[in-house]
Amino acid sequence: MEFINIIDYIGTFAFAISGIRLAAAKNFDWFGAYVVGFVTAVGGGTLRDVMLDVTPFWMEHASYIIITGLALLFVLVFRKYVVRLDNTFFIFDAVGIALFTVVGVEKSIAAGFPMWVNVIMGTITGAAGGMFRDIFINEVPLIFRKEIYAMACLAGGIVYYVCIWSGLGPVAAQIIAAISVFLVRVLSVHFRISLPSLKSIDASSDS
Repeated sequence: MEFINIIDYIGTFAFAISGIRLAAAKNFDWFGAYVVGFVTAVGGGTLRDVMLDVTPFWMEHASYIIITGLALLFVLVFRKYVVRLDNTFFIFDAVGIALFTVVGVEKSIAAGFPMWVNVIMGTITGAAGGMFRDIFINEVPLIFRKEIYAMACLAGGIVYYVCIWSGLGPVAAQIIAAISVFLVRVLSVHFRISLPSLKSIDASSDS
């Protein structure tokens, strides 16, 4: 098994847990929680594959359905810790976007697209699953809030190419890029770093 496939499976497991954890907090039943976890895990990659004009990855390999089931089992067994601890969602989500960003970049490269498309596909793969998850649980998606979320994925894609241009091999570049996404996400939340809000102009103030 190639290293990128291992990253993909770990990312699927982590992202599925993040979705199931939030569904559990909203008191979804087991099936509803599984659906949210599955959409979280495959949503970004599905959007990426549709845009790259290839068959969505999970339609060719049943392993992603099984991994989501294992994530649901993990939450059920350890729900005392997973559901009650606020930071569990954040950690699994951060791991998910970090690993999926790398997967998205690599799959876009394999499809023969240029660098700028690869970086965008990495960002979409990392961030879109969380967007679908938040929509399913009736929350404003993190990607549209002030938090550094999609920008962390974008930074990871750029770091990947900086590593490649520096002469590092693909595996080293993948690891460093994933770590960079995770660190940008974690540190931005820890130090409360965010993008400025786009505020509307009050028409009455111009009069």
